[in-house]
Amino acid sequence: MSSRDQTPGRIVVGVDGSPSSSAALAWAVRQAGLTGACVEAVIAWHAPAMSGAAPFGPGVLDDWDYGAWAANALSRVIEQTVDPDGPVRVSATVREGNTAQVLLEAANGADLLVVGSRGHRGFAEAMLGSVGQACVHHAQCPVVIVREPKAG
Repeated sequence: MSSRDQTPGRIVVGVDGSPSSSAALAWAVRQAGLTGACVEAVIAWHAPAMSGAAPFGPGVLDDWDYGAWAANALSRVIEQTVDPDGPVRVSATVREGNTAQVLLEAANGADLLVVGSRGHRGFAEAMLGSVGQACVHHAQCPVVIVREPKAG
């Protein structure tokens, strides 16, 4: 429960289908189980700037339903990560727009924002990606960055 009132807390988690975002969703669900919060899994999409360009030819990508693709990807990650009989309620949100901006807007009023960190190697692994950077610097709530578990 949120200390501000007696309503359950809300954890927003960014999901893009990557292993690190699956790890972020799993972390958020575990945290929600401990705190009684609900989880809002958010995916952002936008049409590519070069829609209709080679190699596909004019119009091919213009008819692609990016929103439906994103919704399907989000549903798949939720199904693979969240126990449907578990105590944590997970809602799915699909929004068009810049990923960082969509997550920041979704996190307004949330208790926590959780995002994955891309699995870079070496020195780059210590750095955050652009979405993580934007969330850490601009979110109005605490932010957790979850790294993909290393194999082995």
